[in-house]
Amino acid sequence: MFAVVRTGGKQYRVAADDQIVVEKLEGDAGSKIELGEVLLVSDGGELKDAAKVKVMAEIVAHNRGDKVIIFKKKRRHNYRRKNGHRQHQTVLKILSIA
Repeated sequence: MFAVVRTGGKQYRVAADDQIVVEKLEGDAGSKIELGEVLLVSDGGELKDAAKVKVMAEIVAHNRGDKVIIFKKKRRHNYRRKNGHRQHQTVLKILSIA
């Protein structure tokens, strides 16, 4: 059984006992949350009504992703800017799809 859920503007295919890395969610490590927007549920090739299904997850940890370097340059104008960004992330463990 698997479900497709949307969180942080992205869609994830999840099953029980999966771990996924999503955009930062509120909550402490160890707390349980319900993933709100369930788009699709499949049970052995059979589709179920996604409005009646709840996906429960546990927050494992909060961390930050890899650094992304932003470099801007305009040639012959002595213009160079270097910037970096690390996105905040949350690691979730899917407990159940019910």
